Amino acid sequence: MGKLKINVLKRDGNELRIEVIGEGHSFCNALESVLLRDETLDFVGYDISHPLVAQPTFYIKMKGRRDPWRALLDAAETLMKELSQIQKTFQEAWKNDVVPPKGRAGE
Repeated sequence: MGKLKINVLKRDGNELRIEVIGEGHSFCNALESVLLRDETLDFVGYDISHPLVAQPTFYIKMKGRRDPWRALLDAAETLMKELSQIQKTFQEAWKNDVVPPKGRAGE
């Protein structure tokens, strides 16, 4: 993953549609999963019209007056924290020699 680029396609009240440049299903699924935890969310989804040439388009609609851009930023922050915790878990496993040495896996 390089530097993330976003084009805002629509921002109107409690709705936001963005294009995420250079990402695919892995990133989009993770972000969508975090957004789905937001109780003020009305709808979230993304579409990749063609996997070889299209960029993902995210659509977010919030209940009430919640700003969808704020919800997106909050979700991105949560995702970063969760990924950081996963990284720490792997680092601890490596440091504590939980990971078997190369060539010994499955013996």
